[in-house]
Amino acid sequence: QVQLVESGGGLVQPGGSLRVSCVASGSIVSTSVMGWYRQAPGKQRELVASIHSGSVTNYGESVLGRFTISRDNAKNTVYLQMNSLKPEDTAVYYCNYWWGGQNYWGKGILVTVSS
Repeated sequence: QVQLVESGGGLVQPGGSLRVSCVASGSIVSTSVMGWYRQAPGKQRELVASIHSGSVTNYGESVLGRFTISRDNAKNTVYLQMNSLKPEDTAVYYCNYWWGGQNYWGKGILVTVSS
């Protein structure tokens, strides 16, 4: 079992920055894939960014060049640095852990981009 706890969400103005974090606990494997997904009201959940083994990253097209995902395996933590935020980035952001066919989700945190 893996537990994921997100933190760092909140309200930010357009053009601003925010960093969210996700701490994993339980049976953590360093070669797992961890990532962030988001779901806006009335929309499907979509990939924001993922990171594998600390170095291989993948980004959703809408955040490419603005968001950066990183991982600290010693702390079992994955970070998402969000810059140049837009109102359309408003969503509930979910942390994800995947390894060996097992998929886990955090409860999600709300990020609101508004003036």
